[in-house]
Amino acid sequence: MGKLAVRALRVVLAVVFVGTVFVQVAMVWALVTREVEGSLPLTPMRVIVILGMVSAQVALVCVGRLTAMVRRGTVFSHAAFRYVDGVIGSIVAAALLWFAVTAVNAPGQREDPGVTVIMGGIGVAILGVALIVLVLRMLLAQAVARDGEAAQMRAELDEVI
Repeated sequence: MGKLAVRALRVVLAVVFVGTVFVQVAMVWALVTREVEGSLPLTPMRVIVILGMVSAQVALVCVGRLTAMVRRGTVFSHAAFRYVDGVIGSIVAAALLWFAVTAVNAPGQREDPGVTVIMGGIGVAILGVALIVLVLRMLLAQAVARDGEAAQMRAELDEVI
């Protein structure tokens, strides 16, 4: 990964992180001031948004740590699994929070239940992203194992020579 790509990714991660903090502060302020609620139950939605921003922040921090490992050339190690697991966990949490949004929104969609079905489908798609990252984790595990085997073979070859 080139230096420019790493710097660009760090800038994007920082901007998104600041944005999530801003949204969290706005939602907490709205909860504290008890703004007038409309047709939707806004308090549960605000809590879900706050938790969703935490989920996004966990993913951002984990991706940032993985990017640092790529830059240092240490991503093919057992230490990377902690951050990949963090990304998977945050995606699953986001999917569960999306299902909660769907459940909170469902009573208002009695005339058009298709919206609820579509929202449920989006939740399943989010879980699909977690499965894709899980497959990538398995590929990382294979790469780490191969790297270990290669290191062992190099050590044996060095002994022979």
